[in-house]
Amino acid sequence: MREATVQRTTKETDITVTLGLEGSGSADVETGVGFFDHMLDAFGRHGLFDLRVRACGDLKVDAHHTVEDTGIVLGAALREALGDRAGITRFGSMTLPMDEALVLAAVDISGRGQLHWDVPLPSCMLGTFDVGLAKEFFIAFAANAGITLHVRLLAGENAHHIVEACFKAVARALAAAVSMDPRCEGRIPSTKGAI
Repeated sequence: MREATVQRTTKETDITVTLGLEGSGSADVETGVGFFDHMLDAFGRHGLFDLRVRACGDLKVDAHHTVEDTGIVLGAALREALGDRAGITRFGSMTLPMDEALVLAAVDISGRGQLHWDVPLPSCMLGTFDVGLAKEFFIAFAANAGITLHVRLLAGENAHHIVEACFKAVARALAAAVSMDPRCEGRIPSTKGAI
């Protein structure tokens, strides 16, 4: 089983994430930020990852540190769970509709952590979640996972629908990228021989 547990403690947050790549979509998330919990739950369920997140952060300030640091820890857990990456499909993409919103996500498990984000969002709060934190989460996640991640809004108006479509699209694209390709016979899918 490709699974990892990562803990990170700072003066601002204390976060533990367990991620299982061959899961059933079981998500157990507690961050203290309701909308963010909903997004991580959707990420686990739609990626068919088993995901457990416990985050305690300085919410008296705002949700920024909790959301960003959870991205760091989830990315580190993904990197660890992937191991040497032998036999993975490596690439995945998904164009996902959610009502009027349509989001494209594409993933390359490249070893080069970077986010390319083209998701214009209105400045607003979804509960205690500032929608601008969605980008911050994915920056931290991609950088620490060592993946190249593109997320692009193709259509949409409602901030809730757009952000939720982003999390679901990334989860589906990532599920495809981490899946094992039996034709690879344990080889690393790179002309370099390493990722």
